[in-house]
Amino acid sequence: MAGAYVKVGSGDHHVLALHGWFGSALGWGHLPGYLNTTDYSYVFTDLRGYGSHKGEPGRYTMAEAAADAIGVADDLGWDRFSLVGHSMSGVAIQHVLLRAPERVRRLVGVAPVPASGLPLGEAEWALFAGAAASPEKRTAIVNFATGNRLPPAFLAAIVQHSLDNSDPEAVRGYLDSWARADIVAQVKGAEVPVKVITGEYDPSQPSEFMEQTWLHVYPNSELEVLRGSGHYPMFETPVALAVSIEEFLARG
Repeated sequence: MAGAYVKVGSGDHHVLALHGWFGSALGWGHLPGYLNTTDYSYVFTDLRGYGSHKGEPGRYTMAEAAADAIGVADDLGWDRFSLVGHSMSGVAIQHVLLRAPERVRRLVGVAPVPASGLPLGEAEWALFAGAAASPEKRTAIVNFATGNRLPPAFLAAIVQHSLDNSDPEAVRGYLDSWARADIVAQVKGAEVPVKVITGEYDPSQPSEFMEQTWLHVYPNSELEVLRGSGHYPMFETPVALAVSIEEFLARG
C-alpha cells in the first residue's frame, strides 16, 4: 500500500503510530512537536481510506490495518518497533501483536478501544453508524467523547479534519471491525508491556472500563489518567501526552 507518512525523529527506538476514527497521519495535533527526536523515530501513517490513502480500496478492517502497518515497518526496514494506537486503532495495534508478536516492543493505547470492542446501545450504534454521512453526528460524538465541555470551534476543527481526510466508506467500514472487536481470547495473557492512557473527561473510555478490559487482558499493563483531557489528548494536553508516552517507551 503505497502512500505518504509523517516521520519525526531519527532515534533507534522505532515507533509506529496509528490514528483514530476521525483522525489521520496529520491529525495528531501538537504532539509531534513535543516528541524526543534523538532517542526515537516516530512514523505516523494513514489507514486505508484516510489522508494519503483516500480512495484506496480495501476491506476496511482492523486486521487489514495491522497488515498494512507491518508493511510500513517492512518498508522502513524496522525489525522491532513499538506501537501507539489512538481510539479505534487500539484494536489495530493488538492485531499487529497477533500477526507479529516477536516484532512488537511495547504497546501504547491512547483512549484505546479494547480487544472486546466498544459496547454501544441501539441508539448509540445508530449515531455512530450514521456519522460517516453526517457531520452533525460526528460533532455529537466528538462533543460527548470530550465531556461536553469544549468550545464549538474545537469540535468543528476535529470534524472538519475528519471530513477532509477520510472516505465515508472507510469511516463506516471500520466501525464494524473496531466497535465489535472480539479478539480477547487471542491476545489474553500476552506479556508485551502495555500502557493505556485515557483522559479524565472521556466518558467513552473511562478508567474503570480500561481496567476491566485492557488491564484484565494484559498482565504487564498499566493505566494513566491524563488530567484536563478528554478523548483527544494530542489536541487537549499534548505535552502531558508526550511525557506519558515516552516515560513508558524509555523503559524498554
